[in-house]
Amino acid sequence: MEKALKGVLRLSKWCSFVGEITLTCMMVLTVSDVILRSFKRPILGTYEIIAFSGAVAIGFSVPITSWMRGHVNVDILTSTLSPRVRDALNIGTRCLVIALFLIMSWRLISYGMNLHRVREVSMTLQLPFYPVAYGLGLAFLVQCLVLCCDILKIARGTYE
Repeated sequence: MEKALKGVLRLSKWCSFVGEITLTCMMVLTVSDVILRSFKRPILGTYEIIAFSGAVAIGFSVPITSWMRGHVNVDILTSTLSPRVRDALNIGTRCLVIALFLIMSWRLISYGMNLHRVREVSMTLQLPFYPVAYGLGLAFLVQCLVLCCDILKIARGTYE
């Protein structure tokens, strides 16, 4: 059990690393573009690259944020419940969110397959769209694993 939890944590950290590198590259590209624009030499396709990178940075940060419980949580209502009811509610919401992320992952991967089949590319740089869709689909699958680990922790009494 502990090996599985550590494996999912490792996957989440890997996703976080991809998001961090992407965000750093976005900052460097934006600053470079602003500086070069003052010399009338803007970087071609900056808007496209930032749009793709923004999706990757946000999508790949979801699993580690969920693992660390870094999202906003309003527990005014649930704090008044008994521990058993709170655990049941937490497991129920995790199951619903797993279903949601599985659907999003499935749709993103099938969308990526469609983009790959029709060879859809961006307008300026002709960058393919499908790697971003595939990447987000995989990141959301990792998110499902993180939520499954939450359920295991709740069941074992080690959550919170």
